[in-house]
Amino acid sequence: MSVIVTDNGFAPDDFACGFVALHDAAANDCDYGIDLPSDTSPAALSNLGNPPLIRINFPSFADGRGFTLAAMLRRAGYKGRLRAKGHVLADQYAMARRSGFDEVEIDDALAARQPQDQWTYRADWQNHNYQARLRG
Repeated sequence: MSVIVTDNGFAPDDFACGFVALHDAAANDCDYGIDLPSDTSPAALSNLGNPPLIRINFPSFADGRGFTLAAMLRRAGYKGRLRAKGHVLADQYAMARRSGFDEVEIDDALAARQPQDQWTYRADWQNHNYQARLRG
């Protein structure tokens, strides 16, 4: 099972359309989500179409390529839901939100080690960054 983390805390997954790999996606708009590995080439992002949800895998908490992919997708104009999946820690939640993710998908084991309060503590991601502290 998995837990979806949003600014409001833990929630069940409400996306029921399923996911396919980028190379299995149709060349037009679709009802399913697209799974992207962290090593996706930036050039491949132009072939995504307009899926309702893109899920980027984080194979390790130390692998930050997913943050870059999310920021590139947002700068390119992607308006759908963007989800980080895998080894994202509560400490990284604010960075995930700042880079363009709407939510994070974690497994039950990580949710038990890092309960909801650790994630919601970082939910005010727009005000609690070093730039806000320097301005204040």
